[in-house]
Amino acid sequence: MTNMTDLKLDILAFGVHPDDVELSCAGTLMKHIAQGKKVGIIDLTQGELGSRGTAETRKQEAEAASEIMGVSVRNNLKMADVFFEINEQNKRLIIEQIRKYRPEIVLCNAVSDRHPDHGRAAKLVSDASFLSGLVKVETELDGQQQQAYRPKAVYHFIQDVYLKPDFVIDVTEFVERKIDAIKAYKTQFYDPNSKEPQTPISGKEFFDFVKGRMMQFGRPIGAEFGEGFTVEREPGVNDLFDLR
Repeated sequence: MTNMTDLKLDILAFGVHPDDVELSCAGTLMKHIAQGKKVGIIDLTQGELGSRGTAETRKQEAEAASEIMGVSVRNNLKMADVFFEINEQNKRLIIEQIRKYRPEIVLCNAVSDRHPDHGRAAKLVSDASFLSGLVKVETELDGQQQQAYRPKAVYHFIQDVYLKPDFVIDVTEFVERKIDAIKAYKTQFYDPNSKEPQTPISGKEFFDFVKGRMMQFGRPIGAEFGEGFTVEREPGVNDLFDLR
């Protein structure tokens, strides 16, 4: 995984916790990487207040997952887990990353979910993506003035709570690698020898849920496995035959 300061990305995926992206849209990212697209991930927090693991173990796990997926860059903004706010400081941190990597598409957390951080992060990233295009919002990174830049689209992945997707990506070819990327977070998911507290995602059956949700998304489009997304504005297509 490279970390180039001037790397132009096609897709930049934001997750509030390390493993959010892997759980929700790893298949989509790997599919586009296989097509030659450059993809990066920004974690807003270190997940330091999670019931299992530590900031350091989750950092190591995120690095391992990134290698499995083949992403070009991954950064962590180290906002306060659970207690981060939608404020100017945090918006500017995100704007700096968007202007640095200039992605065509931004992916981010579900607009509503079981964990309150998810919906709050969705709003934070969405707001910052718009503000990043305002010329009079000035930012500086690594001693250099940044140019205004706004992504073409912001799409929200779907997490624990089912939301009706606005579109679905067929990720059948990448489902096993997605599971491998999730399992890279060894402290978070099933380990029969773990002495950590049990959580809603630490049981052996959780991987059945992940695959089941992907099957649920895939079925309407005639795919074995899919990943669903919601949109902020209606996406356009060139003609009816672009639709599956």
